[in-house]
Amino acid sequence: MSLAPTEIHEPNGPVSSPLVHAFYDPTTATWTYLVIDPTTKQTLLIDSVLGYDPASGRFNDTLSRGLVEWVQAHGLKVSKIIETHVHADHVTAAQVLKKQLPSHPPVSIGEGVESVQKRFARTYGFVDEDFGGSFDELLRDGQEFSLGSLQCQIITLPGHTPDSIGVLVGDSLFAGDSLFMPDVGTARVDFPGGSASALYSSVRKIMSLPRHYRVFTGHDYPSNRNSRCMATVEEQDETNKHVGGETSMAAFEAMRTKRDAELGTPRLLHASLQMNLRGGRYPPADENGRRYIRIPVPVETELP
Repeated sequence: MSLAPTEIHEPNGPVSSPLVHAFYDPTTATWTYLVIDPTTKQTLLIDSVLGYDPASGRFNDTLSRGLVEWVQAHGLKVSKIIETHVHADHVTAAQVLKKQLPSHPPVSIGEGVESVQKRFARTYGFVDEDFGGSFDELLRDGQEFSLGSLQCQIITLPGHTPDSIGVLVGDSLFAGDSLFMPDVGTARVDFPGGSASALYSSVRKIMSLPRHYRVFTGHDYPSNRNSRCMATVEEQDETNKHVGGETSMAAFEAMRTKRDAELGTPRLLHASLQMNLRGGRYPPADENGRRYIRIPVPVETELP
């Protein structure tokens, strides 16, 4: 078996705390999580990655096959595949995993995805019918469900994107791209529908959780350390470089706006959006039967 977790986080205690197997993809700096009820081995699979080479246009399922092998070798039972938002920096393997896993779990995402689909439909030439069947379940704010003996709750966390959610499993929040490790800070908000003020409010929502709760991030971009995925609410509240301490909303908005203006376009933006808006399915075929990843030309662009 070639794939193994980058980090394993044991339950904090005998009650209301999951076992977490965290897999780091260095190509996209993405964390994928298997969130496990130790008693029943019921499992959530959060934020998967499908390999993609933009030069050749080829996809590969190396990571997803490794996850499936790990799940089967450890007797895990995946009951849901969850996307914390429509990712713009990597392609999801949700549909591939749904087929490959013996349980064929439903693919779920926050209900805000519908607004994101509408925003990008014109950009990529999608029509409403192209989004039908993309997701098996749309998750709403406050929705509760069980993972074996653990209680789970969906928390909307808009800001990075309007559809961003967190998944609270016992004492552990899987926050997607809303909050990174304390020395990295927070995610950009300059995508359509993003909002610095909304992200600040979402972060304050996270900080209101009990201090010992664990926060698992969607990405990590370490500069002089190994990749990490978890910090407690207390650690985030006291030391996060963007929102820790007494940082005000005005100061955060000013910082985030300035920083985002200096960031480049994600390398896999167009492939990620065209696949992820459809839950990880290929774009519809053209009349010639071929499928394409489209790169729209900005309207203000003119030839010399």
